[in-house]
Amino acid sequence: KNRFEFLDLKPCLSNLPFSPTPGQVKVFKDIIKDLQSAYIMNRLVQGDVGSGKTLVACAALYLAVKNGFQGVMMAPTEILAEQHYHTLKQLLNPHNITVEILKGGLGRKDRKNRLAKLKNGDIDVLVGTHALIQKDVEFHRLGMVVTDEQHRFGVKQRENLVSKGQYPDVLVMSATPIPRTVAMVIYSDLDISVIDTLPEGRQKVEPYVVQNYMRKRVY
Repeated sequence: KNRFEFLDLKPCLSNLPFSPTPGQVKVFKDIIKDLQSAYIMNRLVQGDVGSGKTLVACAALYLAVKNGFQGVMMAPTEILAEQHYHTLKQLLNPHNITVEILKGGLGRKDRKNRLAKLKNGDIDVLVGTHALIQKDVEFHRLGMVVTDEQHRFGVKQRENLVSKGQYPDVLVMSATPIPRTVAMVIYSDLDISVIDTLPEGRQKVEPYVVQNYMRKRVY
């Protein structure tokens, strides 16, 4: 493989209004090590909500584009896809990287336009929902596939997206807190990275089970 010659993340991280956490830096190193190797990356990044998984995905997509590839990021809902689209656009646009979104609600003309640009290589990073795995979605040179909340997609759906590239590198992300030892059994085909530090000032996420009478308060 060794398709990745440019592996410097400093330009990508230099404009950030914050410093990456030690947990994120550790995962950056894991990804760079994967991309330097002769093997295709197949890595699970596990981290709590708010731990900064999107920045990790952004770094992987940045490296893919700077090495002449396209990247794609799939999320299970339109709301999440929109969030990722705006974040990636903000982080990647200053580096001359074009980011677009593909979702179910697009008009026919818009969709056709976007698909043509994707096939021609005029879109560097495409973000979207299940709409990404439809047959008419063709990439010019797909090299990096990121799936967020990966457990929300079926195996075939994830495979379908990966098959749109020539053996692309794969990064899957999950906030589902699976202990590392259990994860290594369940995801034996994946290398595992854990973001184990939260950004400064970020509150700890506490999960709760509530009764039906609290529905209004939850909303």
